[in-house]
Amino acid sequence: MEDQESIISTGITGLDSILAGGLAQGRLYLIEGEPGSGKTTTALQFLSEGAERGESVLYITLAESELELRSIARSHGWTLDGIHIHEVIPDERLLDASQQYTMFHPSEVEMGDTIRNMVRVVTERKPSRIVLDSLSELKLLAENPLRYRRQVLALKHFFGTQSCTVYFLDDRGGKSGDMQVRSIVHGVFSLEQDAKEYGAERRRVRVVKYRGVEFRGGYHDYQIRRGGLVVYPRLIAAETRTIMQHPQLKSGLPRLDALLGGGIEGGTSTLLSGPPGTGKSSLAAQFVSTALKDGLCAAMFLFEESVNNLLLRTEAMKMDLRTALDAGTLELRQIDPAELTPGEFVHAVCASARAGARVIVIDSLNGFMNAMPDERLLMTHLHELLTYLGQMGVVTLLVGVQQGMLGSPATTTLDTSYLADNIVMLRYFEAMGEVRQTIAVFKKRGGMHERTLRRFTLTSEGIEVGEVLREFEGILTGVPRVNSAPVAREGVA
Repeated sequence: MEDQESIISTGITGLDSILAGGLAQGRLYLIEGEPGSGKTTTALQFLSEGAERGESVLYITLAESELELRSIARSHGWTLDGIHIHEVIPDERLLDASQQYTMFHPSEVEMGDTIRNMVRVVTERKPSRIVLDSLSELKLLAENPLRYRRQVLALKHFFGTQSCTVYFLDDRGGKSGDMQVRSIVHGVFSLEQDAKEYGAERRRVRVVKYRGVEFRGGYHDYQIRRGGLVVYPRLIAAETRTIMQHPQLKSGLPRLDALLGGGIEGGTSTLLSGPPGTGKSSLAAQFVSTALKDGLCAAMFLFEESVNNLLLRTEAMKMDLRTALDAGTLELRQIDPAELTPGEFVHAVCASARAGARVIVIDSLNGFMNAMPDERLLMTHLHELLTYLGQMGVVTLLVGVQQGMLGSPATTTLDTSYLADNIVMLRYFEAMGEVRQTIAVFKKRGGMHERTLRRFTLTSEGIEVGEVLREFEGILTGVPRVNSAPVAREGVA
């Protein structure tokens, strides 16, 4: 493991976190990826970090011109002050037939000139950080793998004598990475981008190799924004494992709290499940409203409903969320699943928890699933997120939309019931010529709860939870029958 004093920043906070602090100084690193994956932007951030610290930094380009690099920098709002750009690009005279080589193969002459040019500028400027863009050009000049490997080894030895940290850029995808260079360099970072059938590309970074460092493995989402790459390290809930008790969260509705055995325990997740229109989102808003009145902070992540519609709907039910929103104790975020990666969403939720939110609503799981390009991984993302929030003492409310209506089996596109600590079920049923709603608690890990079904109604005065529906049986089938012999007492579990 490298000493902490020899670690330098990449200029990208999330990447530093993945690399256990940053880069070992004085080593070579390979940044590989397809065109458009952000290699040049990554390199410019690396050099800008050094320039801000007063270091001598050098960008050696074998393909792009200085004008093109400065254009990229302007698109991010950078000036490249303090970064020396050295072009090693054949000039336009090579287009003249009289300037073509006849006795020697062009690669034999150009490779030697290119290497000498790079050695000269490095010796003169003595930079502490260097970017070489790109290895693809060197490989074409070398013509064969043996010569290419020897040239890269020679460059590695030379840069080592200069005590500089070097980025090699390579226009190759992670699946077809150059094993010749991978075996030589100290670290390999692969940038990947996958085009989805709808929406923006999903970009991911993976540390393929980093000698002597216990880095965070696997894929990590990132975005290219104005200002550079933003990397979202993969969440590992085990890193924040704690054991402590958290107070209960009340709903503000005495009968609902009785149904829940007093309320929802802090640090637990609750699935609010039911068909469309049964009041799941309104119930989640009720918990948020009560938490805000108790002086707690909350956050709501909305996939289907707009922020404006949520505020108007809750105001019509006498819930005041707008005051808390203006005061900064409530965060409302409208999520576009077509433009959001799972890593970015998880990062945003965790950031809200770290900022003090004690109640977090994800509305809905169906929208969260649509943000995932691969459904097989959804459970893993959700499990890590719920575990992390639980360890932070956050009450997490998950809205799950069921497909079944009256008289049909209630099924969800995604079965998350085993992940949730508590399950609150909302159902329709037909009685006396009208469609009614009922609420019941099907599961509660934190303690005892009622095993009863109660009437659930949305009114202009708010949510009303009624008495136990003892006069019916078969309510969960959707078409109940009148109970001729009601049970005298309520059961608990």
